[in-house]
Amino acid sequence: MLYPELFKQLEAVRWNMDRDIPWDRFDASKLSEEQAQTIKMNAITEWAALPATEMFLRDNRDDSDFSAFMSVWFFEEQKHSLVLMEYLKRFQPDLVPSEEELHEIRFEFDPAPALETLMLHFCGEIRLNHWYRRASEWHTEPVIKSIYETLARDEARHGGAYLRYMKRAIGRFGNEAKAAFAKVGVLMASARRTAQALHPTNLHVNEKLFPRDTIQSRLPNPEWLEHWLDKQIQFDAVWENKVVERILHNMSLLMERSFQSVQELNRFRKELTTQLAAAARGAGPQAQPT
Repeated sequence: MLYPELFKQLEAVRWNMDRDIPWDRFDASKLSEEQAQTIKMNAITEWAALPATEMFLRDNRDDSDFSAFMSVWFFEEQKHSLVLMEYLKRFQPDLVPSEEELHEIRFEFDPAPALETLMLHFCGEIRLNHWYRRASEWHTEPVIKSIYETLARDEARHGGAYLRYMKRAIGRFGNEAKAAFAKVGVLMASARRTAQALHPTNLHVNEKLFPRDTIQSRLPNPEWLEHWLDKQIQFDAVWENKVVERILHNMSLLMERSFQSVQELNRFRKELTTQLAAAARGAGPQAQPT
């Protein structure tokens, strides 16, 4: 089981909201109303760990190890929302999200393949790590800059934990897991070709609620994310390339095969699809790609 070891690792570096956030460094002159509004939207978005955890527990009922790890992931992700709300409570109390605004993004996600969902959230952690690093650079107020740096480190650690479960899945399911990871990897590394930001909170997850079936669509300002990325923190092609490079690097480690581009990863995905189809037809054992 991975959960006991991951619990110890994350427990050893867990930050304390009272002791490790430099609240006494707050400088009101360096916080604009525009910046404060983004913190509110981010606090609500982070609350989405609640419906995501409910989804993970439902779709991984046969995996008690991973489900137990959710206790750590859920706690730390909800603390992200809490620390952003604490910041607003102290320095912009009129912007603290209401319980109704938080509850609005708690809705049921449609069932989805567990392996693909795991990869989706792994990529989401990578992307969020980079978004928060850029957000820390954009903000000018010292306390919120420190908070975003802290959250970015958490997201990187969570990505590392998901990666451990992905390695375990390949050991158990072989090419089936590799094909699922490659499929989602191609999607999540192709954000430059899409009109919307590719992150779990921005993807449609409940057909019956469409089009209000993304986390972002249920925020007080549904247009917030794109504006935050494009106009405020300016998450440009340089930063997007950093995300793509990390996805490809980790896919290379997982598959033990070098991927220098999304196109190479997509060709590998097609190889796996062909091999799985041949195996399904009874054409013999699956050959491991070289």
